Amino acid sequence: MATAPNDVATAPPGTGGGALPFIDALVPAGAYRTGRRETVRDVAGEPLAELSLVPGLYIARTLDRLRREPAPSAGERGRSPALLARRLRAAGEAFASDTLGGLTPKEHDGLVARSTGVPVSVVRAATATIADVLAKVVDTAAGARPRAALPPGRRQSPNTGAGAVVWRRRGRLLGVNASGNHPAVHSLWLEALALGYRVAVRPSRRDPFTPHRLVLALRSGGFADDEVLTLPCDHGTADELVGGSDLAMVFGGDATVRRYAGGGSRTPVLTQGPGRVKVLVRGRWEPYLDVVADSVGGLGGVSCLNATAVLVEHDARGFAEALAERLAALRPGPPEQEDAQLPCLPLAEARRVEDALRRGAAGCEPVLGDTVVHDLGDGSAALRPAVHLVDDPTAEQLGLELPFPCVWVAPWSPDHGAAPLRGSLVVGVAGGNTALVDALLDEPSIRNVYGLDRPTWWLPPEMPHDGYLAEFLMRSTALAGI
Repeated sequence: MATAPNDVATAPPGTGGGALPFIDALVPAGAYRTGRRETVRDVAGEPLAELSLVPGLYIARTLDRLRREPAPSAGERGRSPALLARRLRAAGEAFASDTLGGLTPKEHDGLVARSTGVPVSVVRAATATIADVLAKVVDTAAGARPRAALPPGRRQSPNTGAGAVVWRRRGRLLGVNASGNHPAVHSLWLEALALGYRVAVRPSRRDPFTPHRLVLALRSGGFADDEVLTLPCDHGTADELVGGSDLAMVFGGDATVRRYAGGGSRTPVLTQGPGRVKVLVRGRWEPYLDVVADSVGGLGGVSCLNATAVLVEHDARGFAEALAERLAALRPGPPEQEDAQLPCLPLAEARRVEDALRRGAAGCEPVLGDTVVHDLGDGSAALRPAVHLVDDPTAEQLGLELPFPCVWVAPWSPDHGAAPLRGSLVVGVAGGNTALVDALLDEPSIRNVYGLDRPTWWLPPEMPHDGYLAEFLMRSTALAGI
């Protein structure tokens, strides 16, 4: 059964007073406080909140019902583009500015920083990013529509007797199995709402706060409770969310990507895995040192858009040493502190990450990162940057992505071409000639190519992340003689 309160807080965060706040599931009947709960803890192991875990049978029945209900057509439930845009903008303003679920934006950002270990300044920037995406997502979705397709709501070509192309949804319900590495991942599924989908989100138990606040904001902006919902559950039950949706978007590591990309679900799944972002610097590297350092260490170094490998044509060792000097200046500290610039983890988990780095770096030359774990003395640790020099641009280390600013530097020559840059969500390139850029664009496993006038994590709302989400959600259909 659903309960009325949507509040996530019963006492001011950080006061230690009163019972732990609840994070309820947000379901078609309102808020749902379940008997089975899990404690959400901060990076020091202290409890922050109690998260309701929804049973698998409830998820299956709810999604089955939502999947069977007709999707609203243009003009219904505010689906006309102008009204839909207003509702999404209002939701963005509420998400950024309003008290939602009993939390002010400042309180929310502080909780997310403590639960994820992402510096609070990065969390605050992610909040602004989500609001900005909401303000522009209708135009973004329209920009992804094929030129031959009719605008939404039209069923006839302006040319009498000619056939028409209709751009239509592949389904009615998108399930999202979210990650908790960075709150801005929740900007990536909003395009589905602009395209008329219902959306059901399984929050990461590392960051249930961001999707909870976002769905409350969307509902306050005019979306119905059965149009966007959260279904927190354990990992085993998450398959109910994926399998019960028409289409699904799944975030995770290599194992998750292999599982779903290999046909592990009857539902079509768009996987969002490691970015393995690379940078290539031809000619003099000095003019690009700052933007490469920002590409590695910006956003706390936890995003799939952060650079994890740099190929250098001239003096790779000199570049690695200069980059290490820049990254060494990043400040460790508790994630809620304004001057913190590095991610934090529970101390034991941070040591496991350091051990993984040591194993992966076997045979490489450390330039920075003899000690990665910076013990904060409260059961948590910040992760200091690491830079390693590799002698081969095709070495397997260039595909190793860890959850902090960790980068592998290797020499590159024109004879190597684009091959070492394969498998990258973004390739940042400086000094590339037309032939090289064409080779990068022709490589199917490279999804985005940027010049180094911007960091690799640059991603305004109108630009595709890993393609437009609409490419997965929509299809073009011929319509003639009707």
